[in-house]
Amino acid sequence: MCKLLKHIYLLAIFCAACTLTRAQESMLKDVDYALLQKLIQTAKANYPRVKQMQHQTLAVKASLDATRLAWFDILSFSYLYSPNNSTTLVNPSLFNGYQIGISLNLGSILQKGPNVRRAREEYYMALENQAEYMLSLEAQVKQRYFLYVQQLAAIRLRTYTVTDLEQTMQETRYKYEKGEATLDELNRNMTALTDQNNSKMTAESAFLIAKSSLEELLGKPLEEVK
Repeated sequence: MCKLLKHIYLLAIFCAACTLTRAQESMLKDVDYALLQKLIQTAKANYPRVKQMQHQTLAVKASLDATRLAWFDILSFSYLYSPNNSTTLVNPSLFNGYQIGISLNLGSILQKGPNVRRAREEYYMALENQAEYMLSLEAQVKQRYFLYVQQLAAIRLRTYTVTDLEQTMQETRYKYEKGEATLDELNRNMTALTDQNNSKMTAESAFLIAKSSLEELLGKPLEEVK
């Protein structure tokens, strides 16, 4: 019996050492920065919010151009044609032929300058908002990609643990059949294996959610980004 306990103790130490070694694995080796840059560029090209910001900026730019052209509104042109050797009592004229008149609207002159400056500032604001959103989108892609990598590493770790427990379970069942292990030991191993399988499924679900969240920004499946 002491020999059996010694074997079980050594096996437990071995499994714990394997689990600890794998638990100390870093996810940083899974981070592909070249792929990350492609993901960022894909999101900037496909995400609908980016296109919306671009359209808003173009609309503000068009408004600025229209405001600049409105300088011509302050001028009013008129002309009068008086035939030669003709006189009228209603609109008597001292000159014959075509007469052109130009008038300036002083109120419009005073308004146009501030209007153009306001339109220009709105355009600059639109550009800054677009640039700010691009930075925000880039940060979101990075965060969701890192979470995706984290969940992928979690699945790998859970898979290692389940594999170790399955091996331990087989050895315990073999010993139980030979009368070298108790039913309580067998049940404990079965419970531990069930718990780890549940944890693995939870990790797989979290991985799929993280992948879906990342693909939301990409506008396409992750596998299509090359």
